[in-house]
Amino acid sequence: MSLQAHPQPPLIDVLDQGVLTLTLNRPDKLNALDQGMIDALHAALDYYAKVEDVRAVILTGSGGRSFAAGADIAQLRDRTAIDAFRGVNATLFDKVANFRVPTIAAIVGFALGGGCELAIACDLRVSGHSGRFGQPETGLGILAAAGATWRLPALIGLGRARELLFTGRIVDAEEALQMGLVNAVVPDEEVADSALHMAQMIARNDPLATRLTKQALAAAQGDVAQARRFADTAQALLFDSPEKFARMDAFLARKHKR
Repeated sequence: MSLQAHPQPPLIDVLDQGVLTLTLNRPDKLNALDQGMIDALHAALDYYAKVEDVRAVILTGSGGRSFAAGADIAQLRDRTAIDAFRGVNATLFDKVANFRVPTIAAIVGFALGGGCELAIACDLRVSGHSGRFGQPETGLGILAAAGATWRLPALIGLGRARELLFTGRIVDAEEALQMGLVNAVVPDEEVADSALHMAQMIARNDPLATRLTKQALAAAQGDVAQARRFADTAQALLFDSPEKFARMDAFLARKHKR
């Protein structure tokens, strides 16, 4: 699949050696999430969910100034109560969170509002020093209803989540790292390589084991007994997989050569 036939596609997709990179491409609007970009992300995720070669996904923004500066306010202003129940952004971010392989947000510049919610829907986040994070929705007369009220507390704790959601305060990359909002902070020019290195490390591992690990982590957010049953069942499946025997035989062979 390629969305690049359009003169300025809202999303650029590149699959290379198991790593899919999806680049938000509205640099003149700081990659604000308009309906065209949302539709393009849905289409890309639906397509690549069926491509077995995909082992990890990187989400990033074009232009070097912003990951995603939030929802497109002009479009957001016209949304109605019916649109709220449709969950325009929340539905997309759930699809990101539940994508079958690990996802990494590579962030330079702004990740605000819906952009921050998109970033925290990813499994991992790498930020440049210029990274800025926040949920300013209450200042616009709405709330962060596309994931921040449940994903943010899971990442940084309820107390800090309350502070960010109530105040709309914007935090820099270093503070985001300290509170656990991001996994790593590097110079802006190293963000792409750092995210790619992380994705390649994931891609080298057994894809079935990685997918089941992601599912087990999701199950662990609910009932502990149910999460244990899922982990045991997944482990039973992996213990009998040919990939497990091949990888462990290779490990033992290397060990014996030392």
